Amino acid sequence: MSSAPLRNEPRVLFITPEVFPLCKTGGLGDVSAALPAALRAMRMDVRLLVPGYPPVMAGLKPKRKVAEFNMLPQFPSATLRSAKLSVNTSTSIPVFIIDCPELYQREGGPYQDSVGQDWSDNAHRFGLLCKIGAILASDASPLTWRPQIAHCNDWQSGLTPAYLHFHQGHKASSVITIHNLAFQGSFPPENVVRLGLPSVSFDTHGLEYYSNMSFLKGGLYYADHITTVSPNYAKEIQSEPLGFGMQGLLAARQHQITGIVNGIDENEWNPASDPYIARNYTSKKLSAKTANKQALQKEMGLTVDPAMPLFATIGRITYQKGYDLLLQVASRLVEIPAQLIILGSGDKTLESKLTVLAKSYPGKISVRIGYSESMSHKIEAGADCFLMPSRFEPCGLNQMYSQRYGTPPLVHATGGLSDTVVDCIPSTLHDKSASGFLFDQMTADSFLLAIKQAVAVYRDPKTWQSLQKNGMNKDFSWRTSATAYRKLYQSLSAQSISKK
Repeated sequence: MSSAPLRNEPRVLFITPEVFPLCKTGGLGDVSAALPAALRAMRMDVRLLVPGYPPVMAGLKPKRKVAEFNMLPQFPSATLRSAKLSVNTSTSIPVFIIDCPELYQREGGPYQDSVGQDWSDNAHRFGLLCKIGAILASDASPLTWRPQIAHCNDWQSGLTPAYLHFHQGHKASSVITIHNLAFQGSFPPENVVRLGLPSVSFDTHGLEYYSNMSFLKGGLYYADHITTVSPNYAKEIQSEPLGFGMQGLLAARQHQITGIVNGIDENEWNPASDPYIARNYTSKKLSAKTANKQALQKEMGLTVDPAMPLFATIGRITYQKGYDLLLQVASRLVEIPAQLIILGSGDKTLESKLTVLAKSYPGKISVRIGYSESMSHKIEAGADCFLMPSRFEPCGLNQMYSQRYGTPPLVHATGGLSDTVVDCIPSTLHDKSASGFLFDQMTADSFLLAIKQAVAVYRDPKTWQSLQKNGMNKDFSWRTSATAYRKLYQSLSAQSISKK
């Protein structure tokens, strides 16, 4: 297991509603395992706090009781238990679990029941997470272990900074990370008092958000610092339309906002050792990538032609991800000529149109509705160019997977896509930073022009290979992200000490 934490490093309580592999609905689950693991590998004392959903209680053993919370008038009795989550052979993360059967032991997901309806008591379910997070991060904690940083994630832990703000004793500094600003945790205003917060907090300068109380706004207003999952997204959310109503508050706090790009699992996404692909390869042996392309063309029912440019995309088939734009350019992409593969699921109308499209171009366009982990790896290894025409993208992962696999991404210049993909132009080719293609305008013409530019570069094998190697040699590891968070924690810890 990992070495003992260093004493002079800030202690961090990482408060999250989900963590992979115990409970995951999206990227937050991955981040909640990967980032703390990377920080632990750097010998930082980071510990998780998670709700005791059934898969959490079943997946973590043993679970030692460390505290009882039966004197919180607004909440049911809860037991705090501890366990360890093994992330890999060298790193494990200490986990505090809130064992509260009344709120968490139920069928369904973490936020919704088995038929997809939000739990009616979500305000209390995640209010308890926030309240216990604040207690553990203050001198009210029953534990001897005390964090100097409370790191909150999305709306579900957003009230923790509010609880800390109104605590009169010693308390940790707080950070909140925005993973998805569109989800804001808004509830009727009577929940302010029901959750044990003072009525004065229900104000424009506080929890009030269009006459409701917002967990997320509480975090954004009261936290000592705010982070997002990319620098460009940190700027975009300070204005419309990506501010989703919070842009005024975020713009006012712009000097307390830091964008830090997420990392990827370099062991899972590694073409040199990937067990799913037809043939492993490296940046020094790129010729083996052709075997993956031919295997992919065959499996997806496309004409097997190693010289034909093969574009692909994987993801949620939604308007936000730009699939309507892809539908507009698909027929002209085929005429270039080129091929197209689509893997994903989502909006039923878009799914239907894509299925009809594939039937109209047999051997040229292949669409698979659904998700397959093995097919995702095969597509990243076998495609020539990966398409991501997202309208907005806080961070994004596939563009990083693609570069690691020598599959230059073609992306809309937004959010984390702009931060992780360097446009292929003469100057960036010269300095070896070029790693893909960007288009600025969210229009079919702009998208198609970028596709044609990619095909032109593809037809120059020497330049294309240079582009592939540039991407494969970039560092997208969690070490980079963890180093940035470590620096932020150290700064906040120093500021906290200077105030005492």
